[in-house]
Amino acid sequence: MTAGSTERKGILMNKQEVIIIGAGPTGLTLALELSRYHIPFRIIAKDSGPGEASRAMAVVPRTLEFYRQFGIDQEVINNGIKLDNILVRVEGEEKAKVNFQQLGGDLSPYPFVLTYPQDDHEAFLIEKLKKQGTEIEWGTELVSFSHHAEGTTAIVKKEGQLEEIQSAYLVGCDGASSVVRTELDIDFKGGTYPQIFCVIDIEGEGEAISSRSMNMCFSGDEFAIFMPVRSSGTTRLISIIPKELQDQGKTSFEEIKPFLESAFKVRIDKVNWYSTYSVHHRVAERFQKGRVFLAGDAAHIHSPAGGQGMNTGIGDAVNLGWKLASVIQKRADATVLETYSPERRDFAKVLVASTDRAFTRIVAKDKPSKLLRKNIIPAGIPLLNYSAFIRRIVFNILSQIRVNYKKSELSYGHKNRLYAGQRLPYTGYNYDALKEMDWQIHIYGQASASMKEFASTHHITLFEWVWNKRAAKAGLVEDALCFIRPDGHIGFLSEYQDTHELKAYMREHGIVTEAAISSTME
Repeated sequence: MTAGSTERKGILMNKQEVIIIGAGPTGLTLALELSRYHIPFRIIAKDSGPGEASRAMAVVPRTLEFYRQFGIDQEVINNGIKLDNILVRVEGEEKAKVNFQQLGGDLSPYPFVLTYPQDDHEAFLIEKLKKQGTEIEWGTELVSFSHHAEGTTAIVKKEGQLEEIQSAYLVGCDGASSVVRTELDIDFKGGTYPQIFCVIDIEGEGEAISSRSMNMCFSGDEFAIFMPVRSSGTTRLISIIPKELQDQGKTSFEEIKPFLESAFKVRIDKVNWYSTYSVHHRVAERFQKGRVFLAGDAAHIHSPAGGQGMNTGIGDAVNLGWKLASVIQKRADATVLETYSPERRDFAKVLVASTDRAFTRIVAKDKPSKLLRKNIIPAGIPLLNYSAFIRRIVFNILSQIRVNYKKSELSYGHKNRLYAGQRLPYTGYNYDALKEMDWQIHIYGQASASMKEFASTHHITLFEWVWNKRAAKAGLVEDALCFIRPDGHIGFLSEYQDTHELKAYMREHGIVTEAAISSTME
């Protein structure tokens, strides 16, 4: 979506509401959301075209819940491969198995992990944007930018032609080596693991390859993950090159192939993609500076072993997208944008710290880590089949449905184990309502007459659900007022359907629904 342009001194000038730097999954998701709200934007990328390697591939349940709001969840699922089980193998032998459906069947509409190679994933999102009239501006480099109280000014270059783009906001989704973050002089604190990762898309034989499950494989001091990534029979292998091979400078595929085949009891016949790299664990000191924002790898990076990185970037985009749209369309006070950085950075810090601890412990060579790999993990995973409490904890972590904004300035109220800021608990029937992507009221029980009148007067959609065992099990509170944010998190919670407090909350943050804006234009 583009606005009008002019020309001055040989430099094309263009005005936009938002300019997105970077066209990976984070930038593409942000573009889709802004398009949904009819916000004029441009999305540019230095690359000459979309990526052609599989790279990130795990799509977790929370991401699919966001895609459900966009109306694209089923297409994504049909394009990928559903992994229903986690298998643990020690020295090639299956030691434990747990079913994802058992882990989270009642917690999310998507009790599984989906593998969807990043190149296919990006191509799908690009096609969706194209159908909505948006073209990615490939081969376009951000040269410099400035920002001030009223907006931002970016200088970009394509085929030698400079262009000045004025925008209300600029979002850096430009990866770990972010130009935007560097220009803002924002610290990217953290470190680098000494290990060298190898990521390989292979075809071959062996139980870890033929299984349509996520395979966690341990062999002595070594560790690998195998999972199917394409319907053609390709399997993703993630491992660490042994230190003795690293010390000898042996990091090519042919040099590490004997180790992989011997350690994990597989035969590799064909390699479709091979990459080695060092892994960093870093979080930007802040995700916002004035009217400029960071999202995705530009804001946080960590071990790929947990499959969380791309999904976290998509979560950033969803969180920021509705806030940008609301402020631009004067449906929220500008201070709402100031909640983006603390909400997403708090989660990123927890994620990086937890993946760092888990990764360090799993790959360490000391006796406790060896005991963990050989005995504790294989013995502990089957316990998930017997403890609903532990299953919920594990699924909440793996799926990202545990992400909450309880400490946010946008979160008000709690009752029992239900808090403002948490993701709306799934009841099996309440998630289609979230496709509106607007503020809405949920009552699980009976809405009072004053509540109904308030909703009607303020043009807020009110969903009145029957109170039942499913709602109670999900942790909802009978007859309580849940004011749901456009991203599906609870913003305001009142046990007694207090419309006066809700009105004060809306006034404090300048909240107006899309429907209310539309009604004034009729």
